[in-house]
Amino acid sequence: MTSSVAARVFHVMSKPTGAICNLDCEYCFFLSKEELYPGSGFRMDEEVHEAYISQLLAAQRWADEIVVAFQGGEPTLMGLDFFRRTIELERRFAARGQLVLNTVQTNATLIDDEWATFFKEHDFLVGVSIDGPREMHDAFRVDKGGKPTFDRVVTGIETLRRHEVEWNALTTINAANQDHGREVYTFLRDELGATFVQLIPIVERVTPELLPLAESGWGSRRGERPLYRQHGDQVTHRTVGAEQFGRFMIDIFEEWARRDVSDVFVQMFDTALAHWLGMEQAGMCVHARTCGDAVALEHNGDLYSCDHYVEPEYLLGNITEGKTLLQLVDSPQQRAFGQDKLDSLTSYCRSCDVRFACNGGCPKDRFISTPDGQPGLHYLCAGYQSFFRHIDQPMKVMAGLLRRGQDATGLRDWYARTDVKRAPDDPCSCGRDAPWGSCHGAPATTA
Repeated sequence: MTSSVAARVFHVMSKPTGAICNLDCEYCFFLSKEELYPGSGFRMDEEVHEAYISQLLAAQRWADEIVVAFQGGEPTLMGLDFFRRTIELERRFAARGQLVLNTVQTNATLIDDEWATFFKEHDFLVGVSIDGPREMHDAFRVDKGGKPTFDRVVTGIETLRRHEVEWNALTTINAANQDHGREVYTFLRDELGATFVQLIPIVERVTPELLPLAESGWGSRRGERPLYRQHGDQVTHRTVGAEQFGRFMIDIFEEWARRDVSDVFVQMFDTALAHWLGMEQAGMCVHARTCGDAVALEHNGDLYSCDHYVEPEYLLGNITEGKTLLQLVDSPQQRAFGQDKLDSLTSYCRSCDVRFACNGGCPKDRFISTPDGQPGLHYLCAGYQSFFRHIDQPMKVMAGLLRRGQDATGLRDWYARTDVKRAPDDPCSCGRDAPWGSCHGAPATTA
């Protein structure tokens, strides 16, 4: 093994229950992945479990900190004993002084005091999926019977908070909440107490043949969802609009920049700041220059190029069948997958003034054409352009503060100096067709 391979940094999103979940969220692309494994019980067995932990820790033995991540489906369906064994395996295979950080992404509906006590004892970071206030969340996040889940999710969050478990909010941006960016953000911050927020746009890409089935919710019974693939140039009614996505992000940024810099961390804003500081590969993989360092591990040990590409043609191999995690991540197939993100950029993207911040977005969503007709433009391009151009000046201010060794909260002072010059009837700083005094110049209201 060469030193360059040994030093490879990568992240594994493991799925111990595969696509199996206790919810039936209408926009979930992953529920259909059970079609890849007919007859499976969808539970990670002890052999795969041990291979995952031991190989991941060995591959990054040089690192001071390593992340062990569980997602799904719904990973808590594995039960607590699986996670207790995870801790035992980490203690067995971790190098001296190596810090292991465990993360789990959950819908929180199964979280009770026993789960929360365990997470607190072992310093788990728990990501909770919630799409905003009740009506927005329940629009698409329903259970197997089509019933709303908001109350159960909030109860889970309250249990985590009561036990002082570190948690973050993962909120999708979709057709139900796309016009309510500030309301969603202040709800997460003020009603739920979230201090770390991930915002993920929903883009349901389908072929014309599948569009009617997708629009009807795909079907809720096992076997009714065809395998979701990154094919087609149509989107469902649940998909966020490109312009609405940009507006959603701008509305949140305007609130965050004035009140919450350094108190609330929004993943998209952290990534943007890193790019304004010249860090091409920092932050979210969707906006990195190249990709390929975030792979998906299925319940049976199959490793795929990406969570969004769990499809037969992107299968790298199985971690229990000869090649290790590191060897598969460093394979020519995976290196080509990651490099293609850069190599496949359109000429329109290459000449774009915000390309350094966007990097063309995730390849999975590059299915529209550029203004001059070249295929391969990102579906959210218009939103990316409006958002990144909007935040250019404040990002330059923040980057300048950090380069001078000053606190990023100085951005609040910069906004205060500019805001005092605005009259209530002036156009709002967010660019919306609304007066400053009744838009972002008005006090924030919670949901």
